[in-house]
Amino acid sequence: MFNTPIIHPQFDPIALHITDSFGIHWYGLMYLTGFLTFLFLGRYQVKHKSWFGWTNTMLDDALFYGALGVILGGRIGYVLFYQFSNFMQHPLDIFKIWQGGMSFHGGFLGVLIAMFFFTKKYPQKWLKIMDFVAPLVPIGLGAGRMGNFINGELWGRATNSSYGMIFPQVDNIARHPSQLYEFALEGITLFCILWWYSRKQRPVGAISALFLIGYGGFRFLVEFTREPDSYLGLLQLGLSMGQWLSLPMILIGVWMWFQSNKNRFN
Repeated sequence: MFNTPIIHPQFDPIALHITDSFGIHWYGLMYLTGFLTFLFLGRYQVKHKSWFGWTNTMLDDALFYGALGVILGGRIGYVLFYQFSNFMQHPLDIFKIWQGGMSFHGGFLGVLIAMFFFTKKYPQKWLKIMDFVAPLVPIGLGAGRMGNFINGELWGRATNSSYGMIFPQVDNIARHPSQLYEFALEGITLFCILWWYSRKQRPVGAISALFLIGYGGFRFLVEFTREPDSYLGLLQLGLSMGQWLSLPMILIGVWMWFQSNKNRFN
């Protein structure tokens, strides 16, 4: 079945060419997909999960706050965690988000901060708000990974076998399509787990804890198949930056899980 590696289709990263120098990028459309899915699934939760105490107005405002957190935090996080020296030399490149270069961990921190400000407008417990938001996030994460795949970026490590995918812009070696692994695990699988778990009322913080454990665990595992960033390589203990940033998520998630099930956050 895997006698011959699959060749990456080499998609045009621009979905719609408007002029010679301007167009609508697939990467941007993936973000739009994530935001629209957030609204669609969120409206379902507002209607069918009344214990959260949300309204459609709150949902619309949460999308606004969250979108700012994702975009600003994701880009700033990418600069700080991955490309600090390069952006110091070319500071205006920070605005070129259509070229890719968004850090999940930065975007995650951005959303946490944004939801803190959200609590100033809607006086609910911050963790309870994050419990509502958590199941709405993975589909957007999966869409982002599909954008990476379309762009032909963040490819995987060599498989050293006939299994894998050749990315012609890199070399002629069969590599793991790690973007698709992340799409399947951090996007689809994590969504299914959180959506199933949040089908009934849970202790405050439990859903958020499961998100931290699930995303952190999946990301940590997939990083073993993902080519480390050339400008960073592998860090201490042979782990990548993505793995080191995911470890605190897992540890905090496990701690939160036990605390929430003891009703410490109620």
